[in-house]
Amino acid sequence: MFSPLDKLLVNPTRLMIVAVLSKVENCDFNYLKQITETTQGNLSVQLKKLKESGYISIDKSFENNYPKTNCSITKVGLKAFEDHFSNLKNYQDLKL
Repeated sequence: MFSPLDKLLVNPTRLMIVAVLSKVENCDFNYLKQITETTQGNLSVQLKKLKESGYISIDKSFENNYPKTNCSITKVGLKAFEDHFSNLKNYQDLKL
């Protein structure tokens, strides 16, 4: 009857990260930190989990001698986000 929700995307911070990345080509760490209103440490942990699951890719480089981290969503991540949203909508449309 119901398809299960994606366990990774039930977490509000990870859901917000994937939602933002689904709308842009790539995004830097500081913007994600600002938009998710989370700490640097927590954001790093959530990004690592998403990367390990293949939902996002992370590119680290240097700009003016400062580290720069850019993230982008993968095809797998975009599909997972779309499926999660669709499954969630099915819960909302439940007819009793």
